[in-house]
Amino acid sequence: MDLAIAQFPKPYICLIDGIVMGGGLGISVNGRYRVLGTNIMAAMPETGIGLLPDVGATRFLNTCPGRIGMYLGLTGARMDTADALFVGFGTHHVPSGKFDELLNAFTNATYDGEGFSTVDDVLSKFAVSPGESKLAARQAAIDGLFASDDVEAIMTELENDGSDLAAEAILSLQGMSPTSLKITAKQLADHPNFSVRDSLILEYRMVANVLQRHDFYEGIRAALIDKDRQPKWNPATLPEVSADEVSAHFETLGAQELALV
Repeated sequence: MDLAIAQFPKPYICLIDGIVMGGGLGISVNGRYRVLGTNIMAAMPETGIGLLPDVGATRFLNTCPGRIGMYLGLTGARMDTADALFVGFGTHHVPSGKFDELLNAFTNATYDGEGFSTVDDVLSKFAVSPGESKLAARQAAIDGLFASDDVEAIMTELENDGSDLAAEAILSLQGMSPTSLKITAKQLADHPNFSVRDSLILEYRMVANVLQRHDFYEGIRAALIDKDRQPKWNPATLPEVSADEVSAHFETLGAQELALV
């Protein structure tokens, strides 16, 4: 579905408000028009359940400014409306209270040709600034702290920094699956220019390999079943996750590879 959305020949308009994480971003960020409401809480928190950013995130995290995609993919940091617009998850901001009026405007508009110019005109009448992005203000610091593609090097940089941003990031990373952190870093670093199609094929392969291992099931147990929020990851630390183990998550599935048109 995410690929169909990305390739849809007519204007695809997604109105987004409230919590939008994981699959919710897949069905929105991969489309042409992403209209953000007032109450956005957006994130890709998969490393916290022993998984990896999927639904095309290999592409859309890599299109974020600077090193923000790596930061978001590893930490699962949450974004508000201004942040989501800044990183490109949204194309426009329309206050949530104007959504019904916006829908009526789309319904009553006259469409010529493919309709894109009409949609652009309608949105231009409703879109407003969401204000300053806190993430934008932090980008220079994030670019420095997350400059490496090596998670252990990132952790060292954070530990040596001493800022509030670094402390927040350390706290987040310490709760994530060490294996998920390392495979996510490789996923983003090694495939900076992937299309939606290529991203989905890669992520399918990675998820299939994740499902042969311990951490995803433990992450689901801790988050959704027992809800103790105390996952016991295996391996438990970053140094214990070998390069061979990381590479194994990218091994081909042979005849079981995802086939997309």
